[in-house]
Amino acid sequence: MAPVNGCIPMADQLIDGFGRVHDNLRISVTDRCNLRCVYCMPEDVSYLDKSELLTFEEIERFVRVVVPLGLTKLRLTGGEPLLRRNLPRLVRMLADVSGVRDIGLTTNGLLLANYASDLYNAGLRRINLSLDTLDPDRFRRLARRDGLTETLKGIDAAIRVGFAPVKVNAVVVRGLNDMDVVPLARRARAEGWEMRFIEYMPIGAEPWERGKVVFAHEILDAIESEVGPLRPVEGYDPHSPAMEFEYEADGGRVGIIASVSRPFCRSCNRVRLTCDGKLRACLFALEETDVKSELRGADDPRALADAVRRCVLGKWEGHEINTSRFLKPLRTMHAIGG
Repeated sequence: MAPVNGCIPMADQLIDGFGRVHDNLRISVTDRCNLRCVYCMPEDVSYLDKSELLTFEEIERFVRVVVPLGLTKLRLTGGEPLLRRNLPRLVRMLADVSGVRDIGLTTNGLLLANYASDLYNAGLRRINLSLDTLDPDRFRRLARRDGLTETLKGIDAAIRVGFAPVKVNAVVVRGLNDMDVVPLARRARAEGWEMRFIEYMPIGAEPWERGKVVFAHEILDAIESEVGPLRPVEGYDPHSPAMEFEYEADGGRVGIIASVSRPFCRSCNRVRLTCDGKLRACLFALEETDVKSELRGADDPRALADAVRRCVLGKWEGHEINTSRFLKPLRTMHAIGG
């Protein structure tokens, strides 16, 4: 059943066993990346054969099936999504699907200066860029590649073509780039970015050490003591993974994603489609639902919708990072989708 006046009928909503309603779909379009960030992927990586990736037409068909179920907010991820050829074409295809309310993109920004205008004209309106440091040497140490200049050009291009707000994400790792929190916050405030700091999570290729996590309260304390006093933003989306704050003096915003110290599982509204056609109900899921076989098989929209419902219904209560029961997923972040 299609949405009526923008509302999804209760019977068609994707609700899990804990009463959480899902409206947010993250779509990975590639597992390839032009960086090798230490918290994301291994240096030596084997990529999927291109034949294993969902085609744009398959992604579009999947979206047409799940939009009537309530998955109306889309975000394209990778790997690095701009390595997928003709990505603006996919954006336009998805923007033309009736019922899609919003399309976003997460990128490392290295190629964005070349594509920002085409993406905006295709219908993209939300964009997040990854930038963990403003220091070239630390950038190289974290990303195991150069690219700081290109990322900054990508941020400038996003602002120039009209993306607003431009959100910039930094994963903070103690001993690697915790000293960059204040410089990033200052630069963002001066140039109009919305800076978001993310606690270091156990999802990369290297062994995770809890001692390397810089917790949300430490990040906030550093910003408030050296950049400016903050206050919570009123009325921000309770399903957003970020706690949002604004500077008392000028209203510029800062977000904190505290996946480790303050998990937001109870309000999670997201599912993830990997580039090879697996549906995951959680970033840290240990099980996946194969939807590529449905998309390349009998082309039965009802069977596909039922598979999505089963996946969401079986979603666990939370990832349990802070318990002895936590098990790290077999896939690293680049293969799941950021």
